[in-house]
Amino acid sequence: MRQIRRVLRIAIFVLVAGLLHYVLPQHDVARVISTEVIRTDFSSINRMFYAQADGGAAELATRDLRLINVEKKNTWLLGFWQRDSTEVMVYRNEDTGWIWPPYFKFDTANLQAAAGANVTTAGAEKWVVITHYGWRNKYISIYPNAIDIRPASGPDERVIPWFNIFFFVCLFFALLMIRAMWRQFVERTVDPTMEALEGGYDERKSRVQKWLDSWRKK
Repeated sequence: MRQIRRVLRIAIFVLVAGLLHYVLPQHDVARVISTEVIRTDFSSINRMFYAQADGGAAELATRDLRLINVEKKNTWLLGFWQRDSTEVMVYRNEDTGWIWPPYFKFDTANLQAAAGANVTTAGAEKWVVITHYGWRNKYISIYPNAIDIRPASGPDERVIPWFNIFFFVCLFFALLMIRAMWRQFVERTVDPTMEALEGGYDERKSRVQKWLDSWRKK
């Protein structure tokens, strides 16, 4: 039983960690190579990893998808530290609207124009910070969704994820409060109830034992 509980806890932790890694904002220092619009057919496998059509447009099974192609600096330790190497990355550019995750993004066209204004070639690089969420997987054709683009001071700019730090600090204190409230609930409600049930059981057991003893004496 203890092993089953441990497996369930690990599975819940992995699911929650994966969800947070997907929806929380991430920041990449990159240079924009090009932008493009492609026609996309969504499948039952990758449809859940896309947001929605532009605000005011109808949601169809097939629609245009804006892409931003970049060369970005590699990072490690969840983006806190940069490496000297680079890699190519493709971001989608979709409105999130009022749906999940709650970024309330309605400026897809403006963001695509900003990306196009920052297109540069090797030797005349213009570096930007791209804020995004989501994952890149080439096997099922999913892309992270770009949320914001702003100029960077250079390729070595280090972006501190203040929102994520604040979020995890609040989450830590929320978990501590939930744990304290649960312990108080157990101490004030569950434990007295269990003691009352055990006391009633012991009392009934004692009465039965006395009745049996009375028959033995006869």
